[in-house]
Amino acid sequence: MKLLILDRDGVINHDSDDYIKSLGEWIPIAGSIEAIARLSKAGWTVAVATNQSGIARGYYPLSTLEAMHQRLRDLVAEQGGEVGLIVYCPHGPDDGCDCRKPKPGMLQQIAAHYDVALDGVWFVGDSSSDIKAALAAACQPVLVKTGKGERTLVKPLPAGTLIFDDLAAIADHLLNL
Repeated sequence: MKLLILDRDGVINHDSDDYIKSLGEWIPIAGSIEAIARLSKAGWTVAVATNQSGIARGYYPLSTLEAMHQRLRDLVAEQGGEVGLIVYCPHGPDDGCDCRKPKPGMLQQIAAHYDVALDGVWFVGDSSSDIKAALAAACQPVLVKTGKGERTLVKPLPAGTLIFDDLAAIADHLLNL
């Protein structure tokens, strides 16, 4: 199985320090929907692991999050692709869960769902917590410069972290291997 795991905010859609709180605020990054569809059509399973502490903070209800994810699925389907499992952490940073990145819980959920080992599976994110989660789960850490990526690049990254401009560049790379 060719599995690719993506963070959501800052990788697939534009991010905001004020949180993405409504369907109207959920705006795909140029080329991201097409990239997911291209990968899917080429036999890749594209899963998503996303921290969504805005739920715990009361910024938006679970129904809004589900509507955003349905929109993602619909847009990718319109391009002929499909989105795999979407897992999210609804907890706040002080809730002590094992799913909130940088902990590897969501990545392990995806691995269990697909019955695969995570060794070397690419996990694409835009923040240091994404990189740390990838390493904790034995995934290949991949940083995109979109979202918080440029800010993340200011600090040293762990050796072996791959860096791409955006999700479209990752799709180009993976489809040309």
